[in-house]
Amino acid sequence: MSVVEEARISLLVAEENRNEEIGSTSVLKQQTGGWKASSIILCTFIELCQCAALAGITKNLVVYLKTELLEDNVVAATHASTWTGTCFLTTLIGAYLSDSYWGNYSTICGFWIIYLSGLVILTTSASLSIMKHSAFFTFLGLYMISLGAGSIKPCLSTFGADQFDNTDRRAKAAFFSWYFLSVRVAALFASTVIVWIQENYGWTIGFSIPTLLAGIAFMVLMAGSRYYRYRKPNGSPFTRLCQVIVAASKKHNLSLPENNSLLYQAKGKSTITPDDEGFEHTPEFSFLNKAAIVSSSDFSCSGAVNPWRLCTMSQVEELKSILKLLPIWVTFILFSSVCSQESSVFVEQAMVMDRSFGSFKIPPASLSSFSVLAIVVFAPIYDKKIVPVACRFTKTEGGLSHLQRAGIGLLISILAISTAAIVETKRLQIARDEDLIHQNVPVPMSIFWQIPQHVIIGIGEVFTQIGMLDFFYDQAPDSMRSLSMALALLTISLGSYVTSFILTIVNQITGWIPENLNDGHLDRFFWLVAGLCLFNLVMFVYCASRYRYKKK
Repeated sequence: MSVVEEARISLLVAEENRNEEIGSTSVLKQQTGGWKASSIILCTFIELCQCAALAGITKNLVVYLKTELLEDNVVAATHASTWTGTCFLTTLIGAYLSDSYWGNYSTICGFWIIYLSGLVILTTSASLSIMKHSAFFTFLGLYMISLGAGSIKPCLSTFGADQFDNTDRRAKAAFFSWYFLSVRVAALFASTVIVWIQENYGWTIGFSIPTLLAGIAFMVLMAGSRYYRYRKPNGSPFTRLCQVIVAASKKHNLSLPENNSLLYQAKGKSTITPDDEGFEHTPEFSFLNKAAIVSSSDFSCSGAVNPWRLCTMSQVEELKSILKLLPIWVTFILFSSVCSQESSVFVEQAMVMDRSFGSFKIPPASLSSFSVLAIVVFAPIYDKKIVPVACRFTKTEGGLSHLQRAGIGLLISILAISTAAIVETKRLQIARDEDLIHQNVPVPMSIFWQIPQHVIIGIGEVFTQIGMLDFFYDQAPDSMRSLSMALALLTISLGSYVTSFILTIVNQITGWIPENLNDGHLDRFFWLVAGLCLFNLVMFVYCASRYRYKKK
């Protein structure tokens, strides 16, 4: 580590300590945090991070793998989906380090360096002839990008929401809406401008632009450091959760007291967060409450508590909160699988359609820009039109609950994938009519027939993705916000892996997705996914109806 970097970290630690000491004063609140700080974070995310860098790689990756590494349809789609999944799987790494040791800001800065390094390697592998067709350097760069970008994701969104007081729920909800919208506006730029540059000017320039913009983003993020509020890490959340399980198991033969006030609860400086002393005692998973039963064997000779034998009720409720989220969390995975089709199977479908628009050749990956446009247009409509109408009926702030909003999006995802199946059925019919079944060539059907499926996915994301992010942030314990956001983003990872798994298994069993899609049955694959989404919606409704929101 350089002297400059050590000095920067030292200054950061000093700043965190200073914020912690006077964080409750109105002077500090006026000088840091709020929309001033969150706007810098949003701006960084829009212009550079996910916009031009990650989205610029993701949108056209399947085309790069097919044209440069000469992979077939299933292998290219599988590799693209698996890589996208890894980008979100690594969110757990960033969340763990942020909550446990480094805090959000330091974690973001550290992994951004890895992120930039991966972009440089990928760009270099695309430009140098000796490395151009090397799968090793290509995937080395890609997976360094996935490690860096994935670890940044939960920290950046949590860091932005942390700029507001816990009592300012309206501002936090507005932040998540703007955050999600900014990511999609960024993706619009990536799926149009950057994809077009990659198609027309080559991959070297096409990858250089994301690398340059990600570097500028890093400088913008650090330039705003004096405006941010910093939350100190509270120790490893995984350790605290494991302590509850171990302590409860050791006391499985003890009976719970009738009065919950007799259960152990830390006071004052021993609490994990300032809100812990008022943690609501919930009836679910009552077995875990045994971890807070006080016994003589819980203390050493000096009177110190053995944390693996006695846990506070705050710790117990932390674990309960995470366990209650898991059934809902599982149902979001298939929605993410549908969304991942946009950068994999939908692109391959577009490659065998007529991409002409006058003399202009439309890049197959650019059609995903319509889902982004749908989000940009529909998100304000939702906030300005739908929410006020819903408020009059539900009499609640926000109109729809987080889970109601997410459930509508799950329903819309079924419509999206069904639309893709109908379009593919029509495309295959044209291929048969034109006697193109045995020719791996585009059929005379305009690529613009894909617009409805992309638009419907975009509308579904306005409901499900924003509702999911706000739900996980709102229902998580204060000390586990980054971990909870990582769980939310992990659904995107698992959704991509599910897509890869289904593609591989279905093609091995049925052969529906051959190299020549004109001789395949991609429509049946879409209908299969639609059926799985319908079953998933039923499970979501069941789990959501049994979920009990935590009290404010």
